[in-house]
Amino acid sequence: MAQLGNTDLDVFPLCLGGNVFGWTADREQSFAVLDTYLAAGGNFVDTADVYSTFVPGNAGGESEQVLGEWLRARGNRDDVLIATKVGMWEQRPGLSAANITAAAEDSLRRLGTDHIDLYYAHHDDADTPLEEALTAFDGLVRSGKVRHIAASNYSAARLQEALSVSRSGGLAEFAALQPHYNLVERADFEGELSALVEREGLGVLPYYALAKGFLTGKYRPGDDTSDSPRAEGARAYLDERGVQVLAALDEIALVRGVPLASVALAWLAGKPGVTAPIASARNLDQLQPLLTAAEIRLSAEEMQRLDDASR
Repeated sequence: MAQLGNTDLDVFPLCLGGNVFGWTADREQSFAVLDTYLAAGGNFVDTADVYSTFVPGNAGGESEQVLGEWLRARGNRDDVLIATKVGMWEQRPGLSAANITAAAEDSLRRLGTDHIDLYYAHHDDADTPLEEALTAFDGLVRSGKVRHIAASNYSAARLQEALSVSRSGGLAEFAALQPHYNLVERADFEGELSALVEREGLGVLPYYALAKGFLTGKYRPGDDTSDSPRAEGARAYLDERGVQVLAALDEIALVRGVPLASVALAWLAGKPGVTAPIASARNLDQLQPLLTAAEIRLSAEEMQRLDDASR
């Protein structure tokens, strides 16, 4: 387990993404993945109110609903840390005080719980004053409905400003950041943003940790047979740099006797400040490499090999 930033949350080194629940994983598949993750020692599940509006006919909130049904069926709420988000769902858009309060109540109802362990601002909202949003989040923390708050998709400047607003007003502070970060998406996080979160002691929970499946090695030059919902996005990484990254992953995975996905996630987990990468699995076959990643610690030489290949 690893401490999440300066919070009292001890989390498994692989956060299970819930974006597939109610999307590519039906209720039965989702329950199986959750059961196996928990049995392996996992305790940290990430979802959002906007999941899974990707599916025609879905209204939103399906992922939270499935997770809530599983929690009630298993009676294990105290064994699981739940992270969910507000701000990107078209029915609950933005970070106004009224929207944050209403969205939190909706999420609590779907999850069937009285508190959220980590509640994210899913995206920065330039149209709402930071003080208004942070005051609303603070109210949820003070009421016990939320334990800690976090930011997703914030720039370094806005994250620093948010922390300053919280401190000057005595409000709850963002304790973690969820950035888009992986072996083939490094530029937006590394540098000013990574330095800020490390300096401030925030936990880092990267999303798209496997680059829409590209870092599993499933997508290779000349192979366009997959009809996965994420296939087109994954194939966008099949440039010269992407091929170099796959080659480096192949080398390390072969020597270690583990899947490519495990090595890619272990690289993320080995970066300064990263608490737990977020990755999802729609079935048990996809889950196993994620669990294996939680057991791997790459050497300095392996980290450097991957750093060089992905520059």
